[in-house]
Amino acid sequence: MSSIQLIRNHSLDIEQARAAARRVAEDLERGYGMACEWDGDVLRFSRIGVEGEMAVLADRIEMHARLGVLLAAFSPRIEAQLQRNFDSYFGPAADPS
Repeated sequence: MSSIQLIRNHSLDIEQARAAARRVAEDLERGYGMACEWDGDVLRFSRIGVEGEMAVLADRIEMHARLGVLLAAFSPRIEAQLQRNFDSYFGPAADPS
């Protein structure tokens, strides 16, 4: 099993971050057939071959996903798409320099 971990700092207030995370959940359900369930500020998502969680925190979003064998080969492509999606939901990643 392969895994993806994304931690994205954001400058949104907590309500804006929650709203953005709700849009993520809607897109996961609609676009990828994921089952999504909220537990406080933690979104748990799953479907055959993928399971994970995304935590909404005051200053960052943390996503951890585990990919099954069939999707593991696509891990770099999936992670790149997630980064682009996070840019649109939570703002661009900070420049590490």
